[in-house]
Amino acid sequence: MSKYIGIDLGTANTIVYVRGKGIVLREPSVVAVEQRSKKVMAVGNDAKLMLGKTPGSIVAMRPLQDGVIAEFDFTSAMLRDFFKKASGSTVFSRPKVIVCVPYGVTEVEKRAVEDVTLEAGAQSVALIEEPIAAAIGSGLRVEDARGSMIVDIGGGTTEVAVTSLGGIVLSTSLRIAGDELDDAIVSYIKKKYNILIGEVTAEILKKKIGSVHPGVDRGVMEIRGRNLLNGLPAIITVSSAEIREAMHEQVVHIIEAIRTTLENTPPELSSDIYDNGIMLSGGGALLGGLDALVTHVTGIRATIAKSPLDAVAVGIGHVIEGSGDSDAVRYRNRGSR
Repeated sequence: MSKYIGIDLGTANTIVYVRGKGIVLREPSVVAVEQRSKKVMAVGNDAKLMLGKTPGSIVAMRPLQDGVIAEFDFTSAMLRDFFKKASGSTVFSRPKVIVCVPYGVTEVEKRAVEDVTLEAGAQSVALIEEPIAAAIGSGLRVEDARGSMIVDIGGGTTEVAVTSLGGIVLSTSLRIAGDELDDAIVSYIKKKYNILIGEVTAEILKKKIGSVHPGVDRGVMEIRGRNLLNGLPAIITVSSAEIREAMHEQVVHIIEAIRTTLENTPPELSSDIYDNGIMLSGGGALLGGLDALVTHVTGIRATIAKSPLDAVAVGIGHVIEGSGDSDAVRYRNRGSR
């Protein structure tokens, strides 16, 4: 029998949900490739360990950028490996797959996701919009005739959406999210201290002491990098306040997207959102004080989803578990070629 698999195909991480088993795989969306032969050497966790540490003959890279596919062949190889790890899929038991895509992607980008998933070994592919999956996985009742707002901050995109009656009434999609925050931290440390750090170190700083609200302080952290003045290794101590300053511009763009979406929301739905609050999901929801900042700026209570990192995958899982043995998923669906 064919397996049903849901994939949160993220710029930073990929999460796989298998019907009847739940979430079975969480791995970074990273591949390590041999430069000359273009052979994939490692995928996921093994490949992420190589970021910034590879010799000239090997490059560790993220095949997705800003929520869309940048390297077709490498994304296909990565998905094929994840399918095998998640379900042991073979040519005789190819999975039926639901993949989430950002709301703002073009038809060409949607087709690329479908093609790469089929190329990786899927029997059929259905697409679900990321805000809907995140809202379902966060526990919002998207089928009700009541307005709900979801803000999903992933690695490549931030999705701000108002949902009602099972659809998206209004949405803003920004290509400013976790990766942009990491880049901002790298630039800030370089400019202030003349120290160059890698993206892995920047991500650790963001997760451990990242703060976006003055009322939340996560202390300090010691990091290592390369001194740009003399080329030698260096150690510095960075504070939560400095990380907040580094991320300020990007966070302002995200807050403005929330404010703009609220300003354009129909009055009746605005009333519902005021009562229900704003739901935050994705890895960015874990930034210290983000809920307090959103509440302060909008005047509407903001809540972090129970499992913000898994919200999209859990939402896809609800669709899979409710789809029975048919292909009657009400989202765009393509069969095998």
